[in-house]
Amino acid sequence: MASRHQRKSKGARLGSRDIAVDLGTANTVIYVRGEGVVLDEPSVVAINIMDGTPLAVGAEAKRMIGRTPSHIQATRPLKDGVIADFEVCEKMLRYFIQTVHQSKWSKPRMVICVPSGVTGVERRAVQEVAEYAGARPPAYIIEEPMAAAIGAGLPVAEPTGSMIVDIGGGTTEVAVISLGGVVATQTSRIGGDELDEAIRQYLKKEYGVDAGARTVEELKIGLGSAVPLIEEQRAEFRGRDLVTGLPRTVVISTNEIREAMEEPVATIIDTVKATLDQTPPELSADIMERGITLAGGGSLLVGLPERLRAETGMPVWLAPDPLLSVVIGAGMALDHLDAYGDTVFGDGME
Repeated sequence: MASRHQRKSKGARLGSRDIAVDLGTANTVIYVRGEGVVLDEPSVVAINIMDGTPLAVGAEAKRMIGRTPSHIQATRPLKDGVIADFEVCEKMLRYFIQTVHQSKWSKPRMVICVPSGVTGVERRAVQEVAEYAGARPPAYIIEEPMAAAIGAGLPVAEPTGSMIVDIGGGTTEVAVISLGGVVATQTSRIGGDELDEAIRQYLKKEYGVDAGARTVEELKIGLGSAVPLIEEQRAEFRGRDLVTGLPRTVVISTNEIREAMEEPVATIIDTVKATLDQTPPELSADIMERGITLAGGGSLLVGLPERLRAETGMPVWLAPDPLLSVVIGAGMALDHLDAYGDTVFGDGME
């Protein structure tokens, strides 16, 4: 299986194959008890729209985006952290579970992550998708900021304030956690996808060129930053001229990409400030001492910790493994279901 992360231990027992799932807008990551993170694939499915059958899932499907004939549609079943297409999402999750859990007869216990701002209906939809895809009912639900905090090694059970900022593909979630509970939280439907879209709209407005999703993502990763760089750089990309419809090559700078992303980046920072404003003074003092921890793929934007440090006046740190913090935390909660209980799993513990 062509996943980016695969860690296995010889001591894994057949009866310990319970799994934790970070069902993300951009990527789905799976942790298997006793083995660690075994799958990290894009949350993309290529569907034959004639009969609804999935043709490819994950990285193979992502390569098809923008390159399929009319009867094949490469789609992402999650949007802004929640399920946009229930049926496709169920097929995708079932495929991933079968990839890592070969037994067709045993139903694994499953912990699955959801954004903290989801409604009760959205939360139940996630549980149903997990159960239809093969999880033993009930599927346990854990909110992503709590999972990210556990995965980042923050002392969530202690009477001290810890702040986590989880910037994913569809959402940015900020939470202050103390004594195993969320004290203050803010969720913004701004994430990596909105950064991509801001770049795409900038290219249309300033250059009259439309670029594909993969090109825009590459520009964000290769040229994006949240603060001015010591040495600004330039790179070329190819897009479609909106006037002539012909391919065209454009040279763009890191400064322009930063300008394009300024509004969503500022929104992310405002979300952090709004959460700090809700935080009780005693916990604010803890955060001032311990700092703010960043997780999620969006936290890897060059200069974001420095920008946040300058805007809040607080220490800012990257989690040890920002891309995997959520699923690692969910896996740790899975390993200690009884210890975490109702505090972490909410209405999943029935």
